[in-house]
Formats: sequence, C-alpha cells, structure tokens
Amino acid sequence: MRSIHLTAVAAPFDGRCSNGAHGNAAVLSEAVLNALPSPTVLLDAEGRVLLTNSAWEATVERVDDDRIDGGAGVDYFRMARRACGIAVGRRIVDSLRELSRGERASVAMDYSLEHPAGTHWYHLQASRVDEVGQVVVTHTDVSDRVQAERASAWRARHDHLTELPNRAALHELIDAELRGPDRRPVTVLFLDVDGFKDVNDCLGHEVGDDLLRQLAARLASLTRSGDTVARLGGDEFVVLCRDCDTAVGETLAQRFQGSFDERFVLGGRTARLTASIGIATARGGDPSGRRSTDLIGDADLAMYAAKRAGRSRIRVFSPDLRAAVQQKVLVAEELREAIEIGQLVLHYQPVLHLPTGRVDGVEALVRWQHPERGLLPPGEFIAVAEQYELIDPLTRWVLGAATRQAAEWAASGLPLCISVNVSAATLATGTLVDDVATALAASGLPADRLIVELTETTVAEDAERAASQFAALRASGVEVAIDDFGSGFSSLGQLVNIPAGLLKIDRSLVAGAADRRSQSAAAIAAVVALARSCGMRALAEGVETVEQLALAATLGCTFAQGYYIARPMPAAGLLRWLQERAVIGDCDRQALPEARPSLTDH
Repeated sequence: MRSIHLTAVAAPFDGRCSNGAHGNAAVLSEAVLNALPSPTVLLDAEGRVLLTNSAWEATVERVDDDRIDGGAGVDYFRMARRACGIAVGRRIVDSLRELSRGERASVAMDYSLEHPAGTHWYHLQASRVDEVGQVVVTHTDVSDRVQAERASAWRARHDHLTELPNRAALHELIDAELRGPDRRPVTVLFLDVDGFKDVNDCLGHEVGDDLLRQLAARLASLTRSGDTVARLGGDEFVVLCRDCDTAVGETLAQRFQGSFDERFVLGGRTARLTASIGIATARGGDPSGRRSTDLIGDADLAMYAAKRAGRSRIRVFSPDLRAAVQQKVLVAEELREAIEIGQLVLHYQPVLHLPTGRVDGVEALVRWQHPERGLLPPGEFIAVAEQYELIDPLTRWVLGAATRQAAEWAASGLPLCISVNVSAATLATGTLVDDVATALAASGLPADRLIVELTETTVAEDAERAASQFAALRASGVEVAIDDFGSGFSSLGQLVNIPAGLLKIDRSLVAGAADRRSQSAAAIAAVVALARSCGMRALAEGVETVEQLALAATLGCTFAQGYYIARPMPAAGLLRWLQERAVIGDCDRQALPEARPSLTDH
C-alpha cells in the first residue's frame, strides 16, 4: 500500500488588489505554486479551487480518478468528501474551514486515497494566506514511508520464520482479553515439540526451521476462528483460546496432538514426532490483576509437568505446580548461600580392591547440612543446582574440599585415591579440566590420586565433548571413570572411543546377580570383558550382600563398593572405620569376610 501526503502552504494572493495588481499577483502566485514539488491548490474561504500547480495537474492526470477534478472553480470540499469518504472528508473540510476563519494556525494530517492502481497515502498540510480566508493546501505522497512503517510494525509483532504473532504480540492479545469487562474464560495452550533438539542436531537447522513452519501451518488450520496461534521461540508455540474453558482447551489440545499422528516430511525423509501440552485458564476482568505473563507461566509449568510424565502428554495447571516451583526457587537461594557460607559437607564411601581385599580409595559424596531440615542427600538439591546454574560453583567446592581432604590423609600416611562425581551440566560448560587443575594445584594432591566420574548417560549425550575432556584429564594424570554403566544407552563405539580407565557397573545389574547363571551375572561378566578389551578396570556398585561381593570378585571385577562394605560416612568416621575394618587381608575370593560398617548411614 502506498501513502498520500497533503500539505497546505501560504500563497501571496490577495483578491482585493486592482485588476493589474491582481493579475500580477495571480501570475506570481501561480509561479510560486508551480515551484512546489508537491500537488498544491489555492482555495477561497468557501473551498473553491482558485489556483493549482503543475504537480497537482500531473497527479490528477496520472491517477485518472473521476472523483478528483484538476480545474479551477471546483468545490474542493465536495471533492475531498467524495474521494476520501465521509468521515475523513469531513475531518479535512472542518479543519480547513477552521483554518480559513483564523481559528487555528495550520492543518496537517495523513489520509489514504484508493486508486484503481492501489491505495496511496498523502500528507496534507495547509496554511492561511490572508484576511479573506484563502488557504493553500499541499499534498505530498508518502506511500513509501507508510508502507515501510507498516512493514516494520508488522515485523515487530510477528515471527519472521512462521509469520505467526510473536511473544510481544501474544502478550498484548492476552492482556487485552484479561482486561476485558466480561468474565469470559481465557485459555492458553503451551505446546513444546518433544525431541526437537534431535531434529536440529541430526538433520540441521534448515530442516528444523522447515519443521517449525509445517507445525505452525498445522496448528493454525486446527484452531477455531477466534483463536490465535503464536510462536514464543524455538519449538514453543502458544494458542490463545478466547471464550474457552479448560474442558474445551483439553479438547483442542487433543486435536493438536492428534495432528502429530501424520508424519512430518523432513529433509526428504518422514519422521513421527510428539508434543507435550500444558493448559492454563483465567477469566477476563479478574480482580486479582492476573497478567499474560502469569497465564503463560502457568501453562508453561503444566507443559513441563507433561514432559516429566513421559512426554506426548497433556497437563492442566494446578496451584501445586506453582508451589513446587516456588519451593525450588527457595532451595536454590538457600543452596547459593550454603555454598558461600560452608554448609556443605562431604561423606566418603570406601572402595574395596578385590584382589587384595584392601581399601585403597573412597568416593566423595556431597551432603548439605541444612540449618532447619538437617543433613540432606544430593537427591534433594543436585537437580535444583543444575536448573539454577549452581552446579559449577557446587562442583568446584566439591573438587576443592575432596582434594584437600585427600591431601591431608596422604600427609598423615593414608594415601587414598578419591573419586568425585561430575554432572552433565558441568561437562557442558567446558570448564571441567581447568576446575580440576585448579583444585589439584591448590591442595597439592598428586593428579593420580584423583578420579573424576561421569555417568554413562552423560557420556552418551555428548560423546565427542566427553572424549576431549576425558583425554585432557588423563593426560594430566587424573583417572576417569564411567559411572552407572548398564543404566544408559551408550553404544559400543562410544565406549571404545572414550578414554576412561574405570568402568563402574550399575547397581541394578549387581542387585540382580543372584548366582553365576543369572542373566545379570552374565551381563556383568560381559561388561568386565568389555572393560578389559578397552583397557579399563571394572567396579561393581551397590554391593549389599556377601554373595554379591563374592560374585563380583569371581566375575573379574577389580573393585567393589556398596552398603555391605561400608556406607558413606564423614571423614572422622572413615578414619575410625579404617582402623577397625580397612585391612581385610588375604582371603578366599569365594567367601570374603564381612566388612560391615560400624557407623549408621548419614
């Protein structure tokens, strides 16, 4: 669409002059008007056209519109009403009459004019000429400017990829519904594609973008006429359902999920995907002052609850979801302070060297000595630390405390190796190697006394990054272990390429190994053989009975740890335990003597 710009300017013409002067003034006025680049007319107090310039005449001829007459004596006011419509025309005429009467200093406004070739926009500007009330009006074509402004405004409110309303536009639309005077229900559906990251990683971002465009089209085709589909970003879409309660929202959500039954065509191949959907409902005119951010936030919480329930699910928001998040935020704030003021402690679980029956290492396990809730295991706060970006300072604290303790033990004649668990979030930051080096340098612990453990799942998620950091750690002398092996889905190829020295067999396999003929025992034997072929030693985790301990030794495991050997305990308790239990001595590997801890589990 183009714009039309109308402007009125003063012209030195006075109808009260003598005939000669009048003629000279008219000629001068005409010359002045013709010098103006914009279409211009000179009007008398009644709105009759006295003079026009050449730009006006050229415009009238070019647009070929019978509503616009270029000749002198034409009723400009009537022409304006006919060309611009009653409402706009009346505003132009009233403004020019006020100007002619001296009731205002100038007139300036934009208006559109529909031509056969399309819409034009003009800027009108007018000024009074003399006491008689003559005015001069110029009309400047501003179509290009208006088109650019409108395009810019549209882009600011729409997603460039899908052309759906964006986050800003969505919030405006929802707030308008919530501020409405009636109490109609407003429902928001928050949809997230399950496994979208895998599409980007495996097929590329261009294919991922194509998936988003396909999904936007599907959602738009399934909504009701009064609903709005918007894209928040990434693979997150929100559907605003007007005059829609929770039950109708669930029906729409089921319709959306059903659309995923049709395969997507991605990069020349077909793929079946799923979506998790959260639903939240509010009412217009809510006296509590709920805003769009509140409603979208509630739907977002419900969507994450759907993902946690197994993906491809629908969940309706309930207040307990918000309470759980508020509790996480509180725990995160307390944990941040706990790291700073020293509320964290380490407990140590002995690791038994099966060939000798001696303890030559421990695993450091973090605990939180909460001032009100008591001693908390890592399951109470590690996930929160990962979610709220506290895992890096937490890991650095554990590395520092563990290496200092091991250095103290070594100085007192107890050279134990110490293992530290590292989460996937720490691996992703890329600071692990530097953090380990810093801890070793500060404590003085030899690098070969430290073992860094990462779970099999963590390694499988980003095998390339894990391999590079593992290689750097081993080059520095630090040992690396793959923890919980047998619980994840890593491939043999990944395992072969990971430079680790220790493979820790998951407790689920150990617990199922009742005898040498069981499937779990066969799996353990296979893992031990696999570890040996890759130059690694095997450690059996979760040993809880003498039979499991004996079987682990029989099947070729080099190390074992678990409650039967000893539970995790503070440093002081570990020293007492070692004095009483550490040296098992040479014994029959088929019947290792009991080494039950004397301390209760903390």
